[in-house]
Amino acid sequence: MTEDVVPVMRIGDTLLVALQGDLDDTTVMAIEEQLTREIADTSASGMLIDVSRLGVVDTFIARVLARIVAMVRLLGAQAAVVGIQPAVAITLVELGVPMGHLDTALNAEQGLALLERLRRNDTGAGWL
Repeated sequence: MTEDVVPVMRIGDTLLVALQGDLDDTTVMAIEEQLTREIADTSASGMLIDVSRLGVVDTFIARVLARIVAMVRLLGAQAAVVGIQPAVAITLVELGVPMGHLDTALNAEQGLALLERLRRNDTGAGWL
């Protein structure tokens, strides 16, 4: 069994993931594997990805977040990124990093409400 790289907490039917520290390629691959395994093993319907403790959120991290969100969605769950700090938001916009396709919220409380709205609006139409 693969060792967990990031802490994951369950809140009802949602998994809360706290990304922190520096994320290199090896760590990212381990995180992606862990989170997809967690969604599949728990049948959770949502995942909040908290980035408030990341030292740097650059184009690499933005791509990583987009990949994780896409993987979670392919596994049938909703995902939202929470905790983007104002300075990070400014930097991402100035760098031209496209983040419009990600569902985001200021904090975990707002993220849980966002996931609930996304679940209610989910038409159930999957990829066939």
